[in-house]
Amino acid sequence: MTIALNATHDPKLRSWVASANEAGCDFPIQNLPFGRFRAAGSSEPFRIGVAIGDQVLDLKAAGLVDTDDMNALMSASMKERQGLRAAISAGLAEGSGQQAAWSKALLPQARAEMTVPCRIGDYTDFYTGIHHATTIGKLFRPDQPLMPNYKWVPIGYHGRASSIGVSGQAFKRPQGQTKAPDAAEPGFGPSKRLDYELELGFFVGRGNALGEPIALGEAEDHLFGVALLNDWSARDIQAWEYQPLGPFLSKNFASTLSPWIVTMEALAPFRARFERPAGDPQPLAYLDAPSNRESGALNITLEVLLQTAKMRAEGVAPTRLTRGNTTEAAYWTAAQLVAHHTVNGCNLQPGDLLGSGTLSGPKPDEAGSLIELTQGGKQPITLPNGEKRTFLEDGDTLVIRGYCERAGAVRIGLGEVSGTVA
Repeated sequence: MTIALNATHDPKLRSWVASANEAGCDFPIQNLPFGRFRAAGSSEPFRIGVAIGDQVLDLKAAGLVDTDDMNALMSASMKERQGLRAAISAGLAEGSGQQAAWSKALLPQARAEMTVPCRIGDYTDFYTGIHHATTIGKLFRPDQPLMPNYKWVPIGYHGRASSIGVSGQAFKRPQGQTKAPDAAEPGFGPSKRLDYELELGFFVGRGNALGEPIALGEAEDHLFGVALLNDWSARDIQAWEYQPLGPFLSKNFASTLSPWIVTMEALAPFRARFERPAGDPQPLAYLDAPSNRESGALNITLEVLLQTAKMRAEGVAPTRLTRGNTTEAAYWTAAQLVAHHTVNGCNLQPGDLLGSGTLSGPKPDEAGSLIELTQGGKQPITLPNGEKRTFLEDGDTLVIRGYCERAGAVRIGLGEVSGTVA
């Protein structure tokens, strides 16, 4: 289903929350992303909020919902979700009669504690970034960078959800087995090749019954929205353990999400054609539909920044490592991931998370990981302060930011996701 533009997307729409009207704001009234929050320092339960400018609107306090259960809200039908979005937009618009009452339901984001946006029951990590897959393949398999199935089937594996955290997460350096090429046997210890992975996380809204596939044309009815995702990876542990079943300890120590889910409705003005390169195989019938070809792709700009412990101590802001766009990075659309995941009857549930896989562009400065930027650690990058990096060191903070821009539409942001190697 293609989401039609409506009054909530009007570029002329302004909010009585003044910060939402500022140029470059991530959360103008045209965005309205969902998250879970509470007042910082309190022990109260987390509540459902919507970001507007630099504020959070408490939906229950505003009388818009009667639950604190985000998963229940996510399970609503597309029509019900669009109705809620319209009500929030109307109430936050300039001249709204709700201003006096809703002003009391606002909390500055600077005074809010955020958590993971919903309960994540299951996590599936896909591998949709063809440039990343090719570059990594050349490092591990120079004679066959892409496996024969890559252009035919969305590759994915079922991961763990227990160690997924929210932006600001700090985690210990992972440990595991590693084996040097010239070593007779593996050793055990902390990872020396810790990396980030630039991804998007797609959240399932309404689920499907066991045994009932979701057709491609209906797949986006079952998607609630998108968040930024850093799926950290210990490359040395991964190289030893990933065959024949894939990564395990190299991934399960942490993944980090941005706190806000930008809805599929908010992304409607930023859709793009999904086209395969000339000569590549076209998707099989269950992964193909006219609507997916016309507007299945998302046009999102993604940036990766790094701040070392030394930079932080000296008050130096994070420096940008890369910037790219999802239209050039992803070989499969979000709808195709849902259709493929359920084609054999697998039942998705509200709050399930689908990772896109590392989203790297075709150019070196569009890489979505350090292993690509440094050519497997062979070419260290030099930061503006003179420090060098091949992989992440203790104290490093990695930041991912995302936003959508298009002529004739108001810029919207996905916020940011940050994490620190403790």
